[in-house]
Amino acid sequence: MRFGAEDRSKPLARVIMRAPGPAMAKADPEDWHYGPGFDPAQAEAQHATLARIVAESGAEVHWLPSVDDGLSDAVFVQDPSFVTRAGAVILNMGKALRRGEPDLHAAFYAELGVPVIGRLTGAATVESGDCFWLDPAVLAVGRGVRTNQAGIAALAEILRPHGISVQAYDLPWWTGPEACLHLMSLVSPLGSKMALIHAPLLPYALWADMTARGWTLLHAPEDEFMASNGLSLNVLALGPQDAVMVDGFPKTRALMEDAGCRVQVFAGDALCIACEGGPTCLTRPVLRA
Repeated sequence: MRFGAEDRSKPLARVIMRAPGPAMAKADPEDWHYGPGFDPAQAEAQHATLARIVAESGAEVHWLPSVDDGLSDAVFVQDPSFVTRAGAVILNMGKALRRGEPDLHAAFYAELGVPVIGRLTGAATVESGDCFWLDPAVLAVGRGVRTNQAGIAALAEILRPHGISVQAYDLPWWTGPEACLHLMSLVSPLGSKMALIHAPLLPYALWADMTARGWTLLHAPEDEFMASNGLSLNVLALGPQDAVMVDGFPKTRALMEDAGCRVQVFAGDALCIACEGGPTCLTRPVLRA
């Protein structure tokens, strides 16, 4: 089987990425809530470096076409869908400017030969940045600005026939609805039962559930989390305890390395920090195997 990405004990084998391209080059930073460090040319180069690291890990990169479609945030391919062992789920974006992205994913899965097992519509919203696999049969979902209760209920209905349950956790307000606080802004899995967390904002119930399940939780340095607007915590697991992160946060990197992780870095100031999306956001795993 050539799809299924819920098992974090396996290395990344197939992944979707999309280059920033003309859509991001033409983006109005104010409309898209991008910070003062946003630089489209540098963003393109930084994205290419991440793509090289991902490819050199052994993962097959499938390139979602990057065209002049006005969908600047479509570079953050994590959010409009996710892939289970039964097939893909197409989501419905909480950010209005991103509502066109799920159609891109649905069409691309057809090209990749990945069946779609369900799709959210109407007022039901879920973004995959709010979805975190507690184990291959339990999906934790953060309820907040981008993901609502109707979306969580609809997602549970889609996944139930496939033996996957959904557990919802409430997210905090933090900096308000205009910013992007996903559940995976607060927890990044580094392996099957190891994760980097920002404890002050993590839902307590999720912390308790992860602790009860025997997870090793690495508490990321708070000063680097705040300085990066949360991006120091946005770490992509290429494989168990094999991670890539935005450069510039040495204490967070050292914490993971001291726990036995290999950590690679890339410059992300013009893309990740400025646009509120790290290496996890820039990748959509299709297969871990």
